[in-house]
Amino acid sequence: MTEYYFMNGKMVEADKAMIPVRTHGFLYGTAVFEGIRAYWNDEEKQLYVFRAPEHYERLLRSAKIMYMKSPYTVEEHCKYTVELLKKNGYKQDAYMRPTLYKSAQKVGPGLYDNEDSYMIISNKMGDYIDTSKGLKVCVSSWRRNSDNAIPPRAKVAGSYANAALIKTDAHNAGFDDAVVLDEAGQVTEGSAMNLFLVQNGKLVTTMKTDNILVGVTRNTIIELAKDLGIETEERAIDRTELYISDEAFYCGTGAQISPIVSIDNRDLGDGKVGPISKELQKLYFDVVRGKVAKYKHWCMPVY
Repeated sequence: MTEYYFMNGKMVEADKAMIPVRTHGFLYGTAVFEGIRAYWNDEEKQLYVFRAPEHYERLLRSAKIMYMKSPYTVEEHCKYTVELLKKNGYKQDAYMRPTLYKSAQKVGPGLYDNEDSYMIISNKMGDYIDTSKGLKVCVSSWRRNSDNAIPPRAKVAGSYANAALIKTDAHNAGFDDAVVLDEAGQVTEGSAMNLFLVQNGKLVTTMKTDNILVGVTRNTIIELAKDLGIETEERAIDRTELYISDEAFYCGTGAQISPIVSIDNRDLGDGKVGPISKELQKLYFDVVRGKVAKYKHWCMPVY
């Protein structure tokens, strides 16, 4: 079956979707993007896109920081996302990556005199990380780029060189991923996902101003936890707090809910996936598939 991408207002066959090699976004990383998941509900025979408006609202915020203008409203972005998924006929979990990029074919990093182009690519996707087992992670020797350098608040393609180094060095050292500190030595997040700790039955996570990407999944977890009667504290986190927490987990569109069982070779709790992580993970996977009526407004049906 032919697969399609959406490029500048048209459905294009995936193997014919090309950009020129001199495209500014390719040469300089001057693109902003989102990662969005769609989940297949086999009982309803329905594909649900999870929190698409919130993702596109963040795309527009990233675009503003990078001197870009979106060609579409949030509602239009959602409409074209559904059309693309229908065109590809997915009947299983899928992933979409809408990207707004500087498309002038010129040498030089300036964002001025530099038109914007837009595309959505999609593919079938299961788990990005094995969420069924606990992860063993380390604290990275790399530091998270700061708001006054390449702001993590914007999902900028070029800034993911930072995540690539973090993830690769952790993998090469025998770990599944890493926790990243900022230049002041405070905890920020994972290589490309937000981080939560569990301390005395309470969730602890970094603040929005702690050089993190303010995650859609992060916001989802805070709301789900509240409804479960679990408090969330947003504050600065010291490195050593990582080692003495009862539980920890990553969250993000790619990571979903990924429990952590050890950090820098120190077991968290009893070294197994903790009960709060399990409870939130189970609820999350029901929510994203449209199985929980209270949160079904987050799920945009495709068919």
